Amino acid sequence: MTKANTIVQNNTANVTNKVDVDANTGNNDANDNTGGDVKIKTGDSAVGVAVKNMLNRNSAAVDCCENGDSSVKISGNGTESDNDVDLDMDNSNELFQDNDAHVKNDVKVDAKTGKNDADDNTNGDVEIETGDADVSVGILTFANSNFGRIGGGNGGNGGALSLWVNGNGSDSDSYIDADIEKSNTVTQDNAAHIYNDTDVDAETGDNGANDNTGGEVSIETGDAEVNALVANVGNFNWADLSCDCLFDDVTAKIADNGSESDGDIDLDLSGNSEAFQNNYAGLNNDLSDLEAGTGENDAEDNTVGYGEDPSINTGDADVEAEVVNEFNSNGAGIGGDIEFDFDWDEMFGSIFG
Repeated sequence: MTKANTIVQNNTANVTNKVDVDANTGNNDANDNTGGDVKIKTGDSAVGVAVKNMLNRNSAAVDCCENGDSSVKISGNGTESDNDVDLDMDNSNELFQDNDAHVKNDVKVDAKTGKNDADDNTNGDVEIETGDADVSVGILTFANSNFGRIGGGNGGNGGALSLWVNGNGSDSDSYIDADIEKSNTVTQDNAAHIYNDTDVDAETGDNGANDNTGGEVSIETGDAEVNALVANVGNFNWADLSCDCLFDDVTAKIADNGSESDGDIDLDLSGNSEAFQNNYAGLNNDLSDLEAGTGENDAEDNTVGYGEDPSINTGDADVEAEVVNEFNSNGAGIGGDIEFDFDWDEMFGSIFG
């Protein structure tokens, strides 16, 4: 008697996300004007980018091949009888789960309110006032998770096995050959190759107010802020093998047979539960090109009136970057139950909403 359950789950993901965003309120010119005030005032430039990859998830639950109760009996046979029983019971559960993820996130963002020029103006005040430049980038890649269970979590029913040779006549030859094999196997493999390239520039500076005559000259920039978060999570294996491989109760008995009888019981019980969990992660996070600039402003060669000096007042330039890698976790239980607990909302809810 053979009972077998086999489940094979395979996933392959190849993902390339290329994001190129340019938000620009600057790059304005007010040059060569005569006889009035000159003012350049830009609005804010804000960019928000969120890239979310959720890849390769396997989930499988296999019921136990229950043993139940088995009874083999050679009994009540006459003298000089020849009795043979050959019992072969094979029970196997196999679960194979494989994931392979190749992810490339290429994000390039420019937010600019600067690069404004007010040059060569005569007989008026000259003013350049820029807004804020804000960039927020969030990249989340969750790749490769396997959840496998064989059995219901509380152990299977082992059942009872009874082997009897009894009550046979004299000179009888009775033989029971029982070969019982039980096995549970879970194989879980994950491979993740992730490359994140983030290039961000938030610029309010690089303004010029030069060669102006006869008025006040001022440059005032807004703030430049960059916030970047890269979170890579993956390669989780969870396995619970809760089936009983062998019988709970085994009885083998040779009794009350006649004179010169030959009674033999050959019992081979083998049970095996195995869990194989393998992870590979290759990560490359490049956040080297994060720039927030409010400087590089020029107010040169101005001839001002009213005894006022040219002024340059820049805002703040802030860069915040965070990289989170959570990879390669295995959890396995045999003959019981285990919990897999990961609080996604706590880790990513504030970023991706």
